Amino acid sequence: MGRVFISAGHGGYEGQIFDPGAIAGGTTEAKEMISLRDLVITELRSRNLEALAVPDDLSMRQTIEWINARQRPGDVAIEIHADAYFNPVTRGASVFYIANNEQRKADAELLLLGLLRRLPQLPGRGARPDTTTDLGSSAFCRGIIIPSMLMQVGFLTNPDDRYLIQNRRRDIALGIADGLAAWVRGTTLPTPTPQDPPPKPIPTPTPAETYPFCNININGQLYGEKGILINGNAYVPIDLIDSLGIDLTRASQVRRVTYRNIVYLRAVELRDFNISLNWDSSTRTISLRSILNVCAGQLDKIMGHGNTSEMELIMFLKANNDAALNQFPDLPKLYREEASIEGVNYDIAFCQMCLETAFLRFVSGVKPSQNNFAGLGGVGTGAEGASFPSARIGVRAQIQHLKAYASTEPIVQEIVDPRFRFVTRGVAPLVDQLSGRWAANLEYGTKIMALLRRLYESAKLL
Repeated sequence: MGRVFISAGHGGYEGQIFDPGAIAGGTTEAKEMISLRDLVITELRSRNLEALAVPDDLSMRQTIEWINARQRPGDVAIEIHADAYFNPVTRGASVFYIANNEQRKADAELLLLGLLRRLPQLPGRGARPDTTTDLGSSAFCRGIIIPSMLMQVGFLTNPDDRYLIQNRRRDIALGIADGLAAWVRGTTLPTPTPQDPPPKPIPTPTPAETYPFCNININGQLYGEKGILINGNAYVPIDLIDSLGIDLTRASQVRRVTYRNIVYLRAVELRDFNISLNWDSSTRTISLRSILNVCAGQLDKIMGHGNTSEMELIMFLKANNDAALNQFPDLPKLYREEASIEGVNYDIAFCQMCLETAFLRFVSGVKPSQNNFAGLGGVGTGAEGASFPSARIGVRAQIQHLKAYASTEPIVQEIVDPRFRFVTRGVAPLVDQLSGRWAANLEYGTKIMALLRRLYESAKLL
């Protein structure tokens, strides 16, 4: 019988700083999730399931190492979080799974259903791939050897969700326990009534000595060698990666296994190296696609050319906010024109706008009337950021500010960026180097790159 590892989100130390997680309504995410985790542990043990609580003082990296040092075949792991958002109306529960893994998606749907059956007042936001998170991936989903998922039980910043988390904690714990018990035992969900006896354990089958093979399709062509499937994840041979010109010699985060004297890599990790993946369960084929018109290692250079069309930018924006173009119908066109004039990659600038404005929802305090699409500050004013007379001028200011950071080349058009003269020219030619400069968040660049990969995937470029 497999065991369940449960981690409460946050509460440890990240870089010597205590991490309480989200803070709202006089409480913290760490406090609420630790209390919830303890109830889930108690409930699982009452059902004759072995449950292990991850220590609360560990960082994310230490949490992953702690679980990996103790895991056994048949075990599973989950981390529970409470989300936070600028808009307090946003609410609901989600379960994140490692992208392109259909088995894990089904498991995530099972976990979410278990919670929502016990607490129908809580809206469901769906089982979602970890590529839709702000950082573009989940370390908990990807770094742990055994099957693992991340559950968001609600939004601490929403009063209704916060009330449920604090006052219906027992029901939430029962729902999570229902889903975990069904997951680890391979059974269906029990009827959510207190009178039901605990389900009888089903013996875990002995692991097979060999791994099943899968087909590999690379850029539309069938690859001559097979991949293997381990715990529902596709692994591809190292020779394929070498043929793509990707150097993974120092990429310790990519999981490797040796099978029949061949080194295989977990395919989903290749997404961080600008490879997109899709899984076809009917033919048991993992399809990999590399971007064809961007050299490896150049995707994050601010100075350069964009790769998408105006229509592809429009479709990406509308897919994330149906009303995005109601007020700014020409914005994709403006980004392509203004960025091309200054030699800035318009795809990067556009994705920065999507991040800063939450896809033109303007939830961070800047008003749409300010035409400020990248959180640019003003000079000597008490306003919430700079204001510009038109959308084109606002885009132009953003492009000029990006060029100031990324290049020492002269500006082509008249300078409209109010803080251009304060930037040390050329200190940030790469997107990640904007972190801590353009915004205080040290993961600012990572979030922009996550959106850029989503844009290229939607445009079938990646």
